[in-house]
Amino acid sequence: MKLYSRITGTGSYLPPRRLSNADLAAELATQGIETSDDWIVERTGIRARHFAAPEVCSSDLGIEAARRALQAAGVRAQDIDLIIVATSTPDMVFPSTACILQDKLGANGCPAFDVQAVCSGFIYALSIADAMIKTGAASKALVIGAEVFSRILNFKDRTTCVLFGDGAGAVVLEASDTPGILASDLHADGKHVGILCVPGHVSGGQVSGKPLLQMDGQAVFKLAVGVLDEAARATLAKAGKTAADIDWLIPHQANLRIMQSSARKLKLSMDKVIVTVDQHGNTSAASIPLALDSAVRSGKVKPGELLLLEGVGGGFTWGAVLLNL
Repeated sequence: MKLYSRITGTGSYLPPRRLSNADLAAELATQGIETSDDWIVERTGIRARHFAAPEVCSSDLGIEAARRALQAAGVRAQDIDLIIVATSTPDMVFPSTACILQDKLGANGCPAFDVQAVCSGFIYALSIADAMIKTGAASKALVIGAEVFSRILNFKDRTTCVLFGDGAGAVVLEASDTPGILASDLHADGKHVGILCVPGHVSGGQVSGKPLLQMDGQAVFKLAVGVLDEAARATLAKAGKTAADIDWLIPHQANLRIMQSSARKLKLSMDKVIVTVDQHGNTSAASIPLALDSAVRSGKVKPGELLLLEGVGGGFTWGAVLLNL
């Protein structure tokens, strides 16, 4: 019997502290940085984001999302045989956030590892879990995107610090005899490292380099729109589908204008695009599973519908996954 993988449960978690654009602008003003709700909304579509408390790590957010996904799937933590965490803001240099989360979950023994593809991380992680299930290496996988991007923001740079937020999203992916994930398409091009990066690391007990996010916004925008369209079309072609077959597009929630451009290229109405960037900001690897869970729990996205997930992030990395929910 041919094995497939299907999403059987979704979950998400946002830290309690919510900052509207006005809240953030007021905080930045105390440091002499000027911005406004109108300025942020016009350029990004973002109206609010959530920031984690200082003592809260990516694994703390991820464990809450994971528990909700497990509950939705009706799966016990002990039954999970693969854990993949997509994150660019790990709890430690090592061990992996996945191992830390595994212990908190009580799913000890199964393989657990992190994937670092920045905002494409969840797409990468989901594709890896799908491949492992199809080969029989796993039967019940927990795939999580979790980020505390507030820790790596330069709050003296209003062009980047207003964009990001913290959060986590998760899915349970199980082996099935009916197709769930139909196709995926992954890419990277390291020559674009410099346009979106955090060029710092730990060396000799000190921070070396610049451990805060820096971005060339215009370069990222131009590259993102093109590669997302290419990945979407390649994924659809692999599955023998067309854009007209898509019930919902769930893109990485980075910037409303990028999402609108992606929909326009696929000739999709924005009514078919799941948008949460206005309330969450850019939560990097967490953004797609956060948006998916929000849409599922609201009843907007329903079982049996065809979903196209797509993401693009620093590296430069990008990819897409087509699935039947």
